[in-house]
Parts: sequence; C-alpha cells; structure tokens
Amino acid sequence: MSNSSAVVLGNPELLSEFCGVNDQNLRVLEELICTRIHSRGNELFLEEDDESNRSMLLKMVEELNAHVALGQVLNEELIRAVFLSLAENDEKKMELLREASIVVPGRDQKVFPRSAAQAHYLNALDSHDVVFGVGPAGTGKTYLAVAHALRDVLTRKRRKLVLTRPVVEAGESLGYLPGDLAQKISPYLRPLYDAMESLVPYETLHRMEDQRVIEIAPLAYMRGRSLNDCYVILDEAQNTTREQMKMFLTRIGEGSQAIITGDVTQIDLPRRRHSGLLHAIELLSDIPDIRFCYSTAQDVVRNPLVQKIISAYEAESISGDM
Repeated sequence: MSNSSAVVLGNPELLSEFCGVNDQNLRVLEELICTRIHSRGNELFLEEDDESNRSMLLKMVEELNAHVALGQVLNEELIRAVFLSLAENDEKKMELLREASIVVPGRDQKVFPRSAAQAHYLNALDSHDVVFGVGPAGTGKTYLAVAHALRDVLTRKRRKLVLTRPVVEAGESLGYLPGDLAQKISPYLRPLYDAMESLVPYETLHRMEDQRVIEIAPLAYMRGRSLNDCYVILDEAQNTTREQMKMFLTRIGEGSQAIITGDVTQIDLPRRRHSGLLHAIELLSDIPDIRFCYSTAQDVVRNPLVQKIISAYEAESISGDM
C-alpha cells in the first residue's frame, strides 16, 4: 500500500464520521470511486493508486469536511449527492447542498437536505409562496414542508399552520367516525403529526394546538375560506379532484404560503386522469411564481430497501404500458 495514495483527513476524530457505523460510509465511497479504501489514523488509502480516483477522493473529503463543519451527519444519501455534484462539476448544486438548512426553534440540530433534490426543494420553500413537492414516498417532501412551516410559525413569521388533505382512502363518510371534526380527520393527518412530533417537543405541539396555532381540516371544509398570513400544507394532493385543487389554490390569501405534496403513482381516485395534482402539473407549470419540485426513487431517504421496492414497481409499470 503506497503512501502516495494517502488522503489526509486533517482531524483524526473525523475518521469515525467518514467511515460510519461498521464502515458503511466507507463502503459507499468505495462503490462510487470503484476501488477499495483502507483507513489508518487520520488517513485514507486507495488500494488502486490511480490519479483520477485519488483526485476524486480528495475532493470528496474536502467537500464532506465542509458539511461536517456545518453540523451535518454524514450518511449514504449525502455522500452520493456530493459525489454526483462533483462528477457533474456543478458548483451551484454543491453550494446549495452545503447551505440549505432549516433551524426549527427548540430543536438542537438543524434540518439539512439529504439529497440534491431535497436541497432544491428547500430553496424553493424559501423563495416561492406556492410550491409543489411531487415524488414517491420517503423522499422527504412532507417532512421538510412541516419543518419549514414550524420554523415560520414558531418565529411568528406566520400566525397559523393549516394542515389539510383529501379524505378518500377510507371509503366511508367522516360522519361515521367517532369524535369531533379534529378527531375524525386526525388519523388521516397522522404522517404530518409524525413529522411534527419528530421536530418539536410534544408539549410545544400540544400548546400550539390549544392556542389554535395549528389547525387541521379536511379539504372539503376549506371551501369559502380566505387564508391570510398562514402556512398551508395540502398533503396527498394526488387524491384531490381538479375542482378541489382549484378551490384550494384560490383560498391562498395575503401573506400566506402553500405547499402541496403528492405522489402521482399512488392515486386512489376512481379515475386517475381526474387527479387535481396531475391537472395542476399540466396547467400551472409555466407560471414562474409557482415552483414544481420533483423527486424520484433515487431520492428516497428511508431504508435503502424502500428505494429498490419503488424502482421495482416503476419498472413493472413501464413494462405494463408497453
């Protein structure tokens, strides 16, 4: 093993961060650079002393160092995103990956993007009043929207967070469910609550609900309202009808921001072509003030197996259409 191939990390304490648990991060780096990597002290060694491989590893170390210095935890998704941006020589993408983050009051750590698609999504949330997050399950579109919303509401940038979604999956009227309106709709909004509970203490969440800073409402109850100075999240938007989507988008009042999230591969409406999300993508994509952010199976940040499952279903769908 030649010392000429050594890449110095600079800080010996960074070695465990770069290698990851059971050397998982190191295995990802090996897959990307296409050669075995060994670690010793504060140095990494390439098994194949190739100048281009060594140059890429050096760039990866420098870039990942910058992410660690900002407080990020290295993981497979971030490593792959950094590698891709370096391979494409895309400085803008690298800068966005480094700088995009959300500071949620009361939370010890910042919320960072874990892929280039997430970084672009966060950038859109900061710069546009209407943002569509479209992609498969596990790409962070709902989680990041909730984090962004909590930041704005807790810092009093906006007075209220309104959570809504179409209720079509149960196949029965809300009136048959027990409890008041909030209790009826709450199970359908569980994914949004899961995200909120992972971001702020339960006591904070409970207080916000008591003070009506957080409001939950089925989409059908939004008709006739004008939402001013609010942060509004429409989840599972693929299950809106065209009329519901138009109604929702025209509720947006002065000083409000609307985030619409959905997965066009999981439409539960009787007729797929009637989806309000598909119609909005076709109708509104050319409006500069509305941002559409798309993610794919490659952007899934859950268990890596989920990415493979989604890819398998996509492949079957494509072959079925042929």
